[in-house]
Order: sequence, then structure tokens, then C-alpha cells
Amino acid sequence: MRILITGAAGFIGYHLSSLLLSKGHQVVGIDNINDYYDVNLKYARLNELGIQRESASEFLKEVTSGKTNNFKFIRMNLEDTESINQLFEKEKFEVVCNLAAQAGVRYSIENPHAYVESNIVGYVNLLEACRNTGVKHLVYASSSSVYGLNSKIPFSTDDTVDTPISLYAASKKSNELMAHTYSHLFGFATTGLRFFTVYGPWGRPDMAAYLFAEGIRNNQPIKVFNHGKMERDFTYVGDIVEGVMRIIEGEVDTRKEKGELYKVYNIGNNNSVKLTEYIENIEKNLGKEAEKIMMDMQPGDVAKTWADVSALIKDYGYSPNTSVEEGVKKFIDWYKKYNNLK
Repeated sequence: MRILITGAAGFIGYHLSSLLLSKGHQVVGIDNINDYYDVNLKYARLNELGIQRESASEFLKEVTSGKTNNFKFIRMNLEDTESINQLFEKEKFEVVCNLAAQAGVRYSIENPHAYVESNIVGYVNLLEACRNTGVKHLVYASSSSVYGLNSKIPFSTDDTVDTPISLYAASKKSNELMAHTYSHLFGFATTGLRFFTVYGPWGRPDMAAYLFAEGIRNNQPIKVFNHGKMERDFTYVGDIVEGVMRIIEGEVDTRKEKGELYKVYNIGNNNSVKLTEYIENIEKNLGKEAEKIMMDMQPGDVAKTWADVSALIKDYGYSPNTSVEEGVKKFIDWYKKYNNLK
């Protein structure tokens, strides 16, 4: 299968690219390698995929992996309409998986324009390119943040999601609405995935696991919001990408027959874990106790998330089975290796 992955130098994009390549698919990855967080980590992920930094750093240059001819990478902005259209015309993708986005709930409060450009303008470019080149299926990252002020637990895709509390969440909800429009008007399948607190090796340094590990390692206090009363559906990245792969490889013709071209699923661990328990596992694997600063809830945040993933289990056999204990150990093992720690 010929697949485009946007955000291929990102956390989930890297893992998904690796998994799809191991299954023999042909993958083209694009990423603008912006500096929202340390670009060295992004280039290191690409290096794992056989793409050298010197080649990858140049915009609009196609680079073939040194490890497999089935992977090519191009540094590109989603907002670059002309380049996106040229890429789609050339490659004739069967499936597109959009993981590229300006990430971060809190960052969206300070930098709203970055979200509009990437998450809305860039997303429309992808929809148009899919429409015009016969792409069968667009799989795209939504977010658990769309549930906003929803207080019903666990979160279900049947719930109303009209109360986002960050621009990031609003941009992701807009992606779902636009996907519905394009599926309805132009007859190709779209599948939105509401990700729930993904963590694991090669994770982003602005996310909880990495921030906590850094603080503990450097004897710096860590911030624990809502005075430790937070709960999250922490989901190991290996479970996430295995689920995404099932959807990418899935048959879409039957969905068309059933009138179900547009679908949205939760993708999480189907469980809510206390933040304090998560921190305890990080402390255990680092062999060091954290100094904690208890903080109030931050704007744009929610106290608890929990994904109802029954629809994904029913339709695709999704099976998240990595415990927090196991997942955190894998993350800390990678973290030590990446930072040259014993």
C-alpha cells in the first residue's frame, strides 16, 4: 500500500512509519521540522528511519532512506498548497495519515495563529489534495481535548463536543467537521482518531513523562497540577500505532456500502490512571524520588480523561494491552539511553 504520513518526524509519526515499513508498505513522510520543541530529537527519529540530518534539513528535497527503498522523506509545510498538490499528483497515495499539527493545549493560548495555519489551512490543503487525486482514505489525528468541559466519564464519541476550552481543541473539532463535509460531498473515507495522552520512547520533551523525568534526574522540582488530583488515560505509543495501522490497512469499500464513510473513534488505553501513580512509576524506574510543587489547574486543562474505545475494539479488533508499569519502564529505558545515562 502507498501511504503518506504527515508529521513523520514527530513522536507518533515516527513510530507509525517504522511499523508500516516493517509490514512492507511504501511510505512517504513529510514534516516541516519546526522548533516547537528540540529539533535534534526530530532529526534523531528520522535517523532511525534511515534519513540523514544533512539531507532532511533542506526544504522540498526528496530523500530516500538508507535503510529501505520503501521510505522517502520530504521537508515540507502543509500550508504550502502548491508543493502539497504536486506531491499528491506525483505519488498517487492510496491512504493519507495526517499526524502533522501544531501541538500543545497550553501553547495554543499564547500562539493562536500557529494553530490556524497548520491545523486548519494545512488540513484543508490535504482534504483538497485527497479529493483531487483519488485518495481512498484519510486517517487523521483528532484529540481527546475536543471533549472540553464534558463531565461524563468515560468519554464516548456519542457525547456532544461543543464546549472546547482551548484553541487547539477547537481546531481539532473543526478537522472532524471538515472531514464529514468532504466524505459527504466527494465520497472518500475519513477516520478521525481522538488520541488520549500518548507516551513512550521518543516522546516529546514538552509532555508529562519527559518533563517529570528531566526534573527528577536534575534534582529540580516538578509541577503537579490540580494538587495531584489529575487522572489521565495514559496510552503507550506501541498500542496506539498498532491501532492506527489496523485502520490504515482496513477495507473501506464496505464502509461506503453501509454509508459510513465518515467515522470518528477514541483511541486510548480504556482506563484512567492517577497522575500520582504515573509519577511513582517514573520515580521507581529512575531510582529517585521527585520533589513536587502542587499547583492549581491550568487554563485549558481538565481533571480527568478516560476513553471509551469499545467502537474501535468492535470494528478493528483494537487491543491496548500495555500497562502503565510496563510502558513507563520502556520510556525510561529509552530516556536513559537517549541521554547517555546509566
